[in-house]
Amino acid sequence: MSEDNTAAQAFSKLLEVIAELRARDPWDRAQKLADTPHRLIEEAYEVAEAIARGNLSEAAEELGDVMIQCLFTSLILGEHSKSNIATIMRNSAEKLIRRNPHVYGDERAESIEQVQEIWERMKLRERASKNPDGAKSLAHVGRGLPSMMRAEKLGEKARRAGMDWANIREVIAQAREELDEVEQALDRGDTAHIAEEIGDLMLAIANAPRFIGMDAEQTLRAACDKFVVRFDEVARIAAARGLDPKAMTPAEIDALWNEAKAALRATGRT
Repeated sequence: MSEDNTAAQAFSKLLEVIAELRARDPWDRAQKLADTPHRLIEEAYEVAEAIARGNLSEAAEELGDVMIQCLFTSLILGEHSKSNIATIMRNSAEKLIRRNPHVYGDERAESIEQVQEIWERMKLRERASKNPDGAKSLAHVGRGLPSMMRAEKLGEKARRAGMDWANIREVIAQAREELDEVEQALDRGDTAHIAEEIGDLMLAIANAPRFIGMDAEQTLRAACDKFVVRFDEVARIAAARGLDPKAMTPAEIDALWNEAKAALRATGRT
């Protein structure tokens, strides 16, 4: 049996199980369409986390959970609209064919950049047919994404439209400018303006990693992981010496933090 047939049979079996649970299981029957988004997002993040840690077996398991949630959501959607699972998959296949004319049509693409340009052009053409006035707007970009990821995606879209920083040094310069404006707002005691300027600062910083071929979400995730390791080391040192961090001065905490960093570096843990 070919791999394609094996995959098709496995998919059919999974769909059969999900449909049966929807029909017979009390919990599954009680679920509404509005209940599904947070589980889809949660499972997708668990896949990302497993991949980031290089745990491929866990990534495969979590990806299976994503497939379950996608099919379950599609099943419920089909109960309330004409968009059943077959329609969704058919439309998705047609979209992929339409957006890859260099594979399925007469266009040519020899580089990743050319493929991306074709993809974006096809997307704009599709949007123009649905909404001629808003095809080039960024308003639709990443509305459902976490803000860090949306900021990066907006930057990528702006770049393709010819409006972007030239390099990472320009991004850093913009971040410094925004930080100055944060401090000016702090001097005025203007809370609303402080928050606005911090938002501008975060938007600029979120776009910095892509200029060195990195991903904003993964970059921040790595920084969070590093913080956790250093925090735990500070806590360990403090406990070993009978110190209470809550009773220590900022200078004492800073000294302990630097000691923890040095210890971790010496052992190759960060």
